[in-house]
Amino acid sequence: MSNKIEQVIDEIEEYINSCKYKFRSEEIIMVRKEELIEMLNELRDKIPEEVTRCEKMVQNREAILNDARQKAQKLLDNVAEQTTELVNEHQIMQQAYTQANEIVELATKQAQEILDSATIQSNDVKASAIQYTDNMLESFERLINQTIELTTRDYNDIISHLKDIDNVVSANRAELAPAVMDEASADGSGAGNLDVI
Repeated sequence: MSNKIEQVIDEIEEYINSCKYKFRSEEIIMVRKEELIEMLNELRDKIPEEVTRCEKMVQNREAILNDARQKAQKLLDNVAEQTTELVNEHQIMQQAYTQANEIVELATKQAQEILDSATIQSNDVKASAIQYTDNMLESFERLINQTIELTTRDYNDIISHLKDIDNVVSANRAELAPAVMDEASADGSGAGNLDVI
């Protein structure tokens, strides 16, 4: 099952795919601004939830390390107790010393293995959380860039069409101006009475 951010991104992609293309275009689509903004706001609301989830994963890493430290300390405490008991027995002091060193070495090795394992696990969890967050932000960044690109194209298209219309209007006025002047002269009203807009 996909997470909440991926669901919202999927909804936005489905919405964009369902939008109609602009007249005579196979690339530019028409979007309803309010609907797209609503979906983007929903995505913005979901991001803090995912960041909180990642923070909990990092906190879990600390819990794993603390548990490993406690186990290691317990092992060392047990070793210390056993060493004390062996050393207290005078007749077997030498043997106790040797055994104690072996136990300390073994306990230290086991403690180090536990710490190494916990560190690897916590680093894996942290790396996964960072990668997951980066993937989500990358998807969001890509979506924003696509939206900006589509909006820019639409804007440039509108400006281009308005310039074309302005050129046509200017050309029509230029064509009408001599005819209006001739008609005014024929009526005897004179060019001085002609209002030019």
